[in-house]
Amino acid sequence: MIGRRQFLASMAALSTARPSFAGENVFSNGRTKEYALSIGEIDVNFTGAPARGLAVNGQVPGPSLRFIEGEEAVIHVTNTLNVMSSIHWHGLLVPPEMDGVPGISFEGIPPGETFTYRFPVRQTGTYWYHSHSGYQEQQGVYGSLIIEPRGGEPAPFDREHTIVLSDWLDTDPADVHANLKSMSDYYNYAQRTVGDFFDFVSDEGLSAAATERLAWGNMRMTPTDLSDISGYTFLLNGQTNDQPWFGATKPGERVRLRFINAGAMSYFDVRIPGLKMTVVEADGQAVVPVPVDEFRIAVAETYDVIVEPQDDTPHQIIAEALDRSGFAIGRLGGAVDAQMTMPSARPRKLLSMNDMGGDHGGMDHGQHGVEATATMPQMDHSMMDHAAMGHATPMAMVAPVITRDNEHVPPVDAPEGARVLTYQDLVALHPNDDAREPEQELTMNLGGNMERYIWTLNGDKFSEATPIYLEYGQRVRITYVNETMMNHPMHLHGMFVELENGQPPETRPRKHIVNVGPGRRYSVTFTADEAGEWAFHCHLLYHMASGMMSKVVVSRVNAEARP
Repeated sequence: MIGRRQFLASMAALSTARPSFAGENVFSNGRTKEYALSIGEIDVNFTGAPARGLAVNGQVPGPSLRFIEGEEAVIHVTNTLNVMSSIHWHGLLVPPEMDGVPGISFEGIPPGETFTYRFPVRQTGTYWYHSHSGYQEQQGVYGSLIIEPRGGEPAPFDREHTIVLSDWLDTDPADVHANLKSMSDYYNYAQRTVGDFFDFVSDEGLSAAATERLAWGNMRMTPTDLSDISGYTFLLNGQTNDQPWFGATKPGERVRLRFINAGAMSYFDVRIPGLKMTVVEADGQAVVPVPVDEFRIAVAETYDVIVEPQDDTPHQIIAEALDRSGFAIGRLGGAVDAQMTMPSARPRKLLSMNDMGGDHGGMDHGQHGVEATATMPQMDHSMMDHAAMGHATPMAMVAPVITRDNEHVPPVDAPEGARVLTYQDLVALHPNDDAREPEQELTMNLGGNMERYIWTLNGDKFSEATPIYLEYGQRVRITYVNETMMNHPMHLHGMFVELENGQPPETRPRKHIVNVGPGRRYSVTFTADEAGEWAFHCHLLYHMASGMMSKVVVSRVNAEARP
């Protein structure tokens, strides 16, 4: 292996000549694969107006890093910014000091300095990397990371493309956060109107309409608030819909598409009209193949699908934002310059009282997606203001009795007969090696105060939260109880969790992101088999930055008594 200084010097010389790409910043001797990455500022124009962004090796997304299972990864990351930076290897099993979370894993990478990440590659699949410093992930510091198995692929393919979805605003992310703190619905461009009220009166009656409006008012919420931020420009592999990304295919090929949601705040509903997709991997872990027409991908999730185009017909990859505010579009197959018509937006759905955990005895939701009553015995609408104590609980909710993980909130609104992926469809292809029952059970209440834009775990912001202590080797169950009207993609660093989705313990799917819908509860099980200190947070960037984060400490104190 060449020396570290020699390698970095050669990469530095190369980067002064032209932007570096994946093939130009890598060294491999068959046992170790070595990359050099540089985080810096660049000029961008995603919206028709020039703006400043951040990039890895001068590109957004950053270069795709590829490893083979069993290699040693050595990644030199140089920070050319005038502030601290970092890289977190999302979903990778790494030593805690290599996890890349400032304040938990390490202190961060100071301006002008290089930090070398070094870890064995212990897994396979599709993953990604991003900054865990400030708002740098939103500004462009992210990229894909692919790990090939040493043996054969469980789902063979002839060609592959990586599809990185993301969201962009020209506004400085710090200003976006300040706007949300001053007015939580600052970016909600779909407020209900007087006309909507009279439409509801016409359909459901004046009493039902007035009661429904009163219920939302008591909760200080609005059923149109599906995403905290609307107005994003959506990107697919860093390209806008004016110049869509193109992926080549040939008729009869099995094409693997590796979807990564690198958005800061945006969920996407993904479809490829005219092509069936077979899901073969979720969050880097192989699953029993599932043929679907569409899937919803939460922030930070990854899904790998196989498609099999039978001719030269071009196909659109359509990733539509959950709040129906726009698309990220790509083109698959056919001619590079084939013209395609933009799809029409699906109707924007409203949240219902039923979505928020109320039990209405099967009452009709109506075409507006809202309940005809505000009688909600499961909810306490008293606004408990604990902001001074670091608590922010706009409402208390008794956990819904059923998981309802076969539902998407809001619904995907796919055509009748189309199959949409749910967590219940996922079955681990390779059996889990630890099927013990949990020894410790934790409840994590996902809370928030939208008026103050504070987000909490068990009532605490990160700055005031007590770490969660686990013993090495313990089997642990976490039950998430979502007390808010937002979806929350929950991420525990350092370990995979197993979804309790109706499968027996041996075949429960393993994931690094678990989406918990509005008013829902969801349980996961895992083995605390990675000693160290780990971040634990909602992966919506502005939720994490507003307090929805904690620390998990896995201790080897009683390790001798563990298997």
